Amino acid sequence: MKQPIDLATWPRREHFEFFSAFDEPFFGLVADVDVTAARAEARRLGVSFFLYYLYHAVEAANAVPEFRHRIEGPGQVVAYDRVHASATVGRPDHTFGFSFIEQQPSLADFVAGAQLEIAAVQATRGLNLTERTGRPDVLHCSAVPWTRFTGLTHARSFRHPDSCPKLSFGQAHAHGAGLRMAVAVNVHHGLADGYHVGQFLDAFQQRLK
Repeated sequence: MKQPIDLATWPRREHFEFFSAFDEPFFGLVADVDVTAARAEARRLGVSFFLYYLYHAVEAANAVPEFRHRIEGPGQVVAYDRVHASATVGRPDHTFGFSFIEQQPSLADFVAGAQLEIAAVQATRGLNLTERTGRPDVLHCSAVPWTRFTGLTHARSFRHPDSCPKLSFGQAHAHGAGLRMAVAVNVHHGLADGYHVGQFLDAFQQRLK
């Protein structure tokens, strides 16, 4: 479900109009999160570490209203009740396909649905870009577990309207006695600021603990 936002009373109206006129309206930052407890809990539960932190990342994003806002036409902003994950899924031949992983009330249900979706995508070829994987009520998610990155950019077509937040997760690496992981967050500046990215990262970190 979604509700239109009344631009006449929306505090971000001028921010939206200003940044929407940019050729590149997205901004991003990279921050480390502590995943020591999260990795241990995923192992205890016997679930994929990727799916464990992906579930909590989507839950954290849903807790920040600005991460559920989307531009769906000239001068039209909507607020979704809930957003989901469109994650890249790797294949044995080192290509990837897009997926749609519906957010669920529980980690167990999320993992069960994600495992089915991952298997289905791995059985396909190409990008698997469909109306389902390209729907607007998603977060574009990807993992780069081979690399400890400190910066990240995305390939983007300026002709294609896009306002979905993008979350990329790096390699979990030793940090003192624990583990840390880089998270790159890119959002449309007409819909969100650094404050909202900070809210997401705080909520994500709390869930990982």
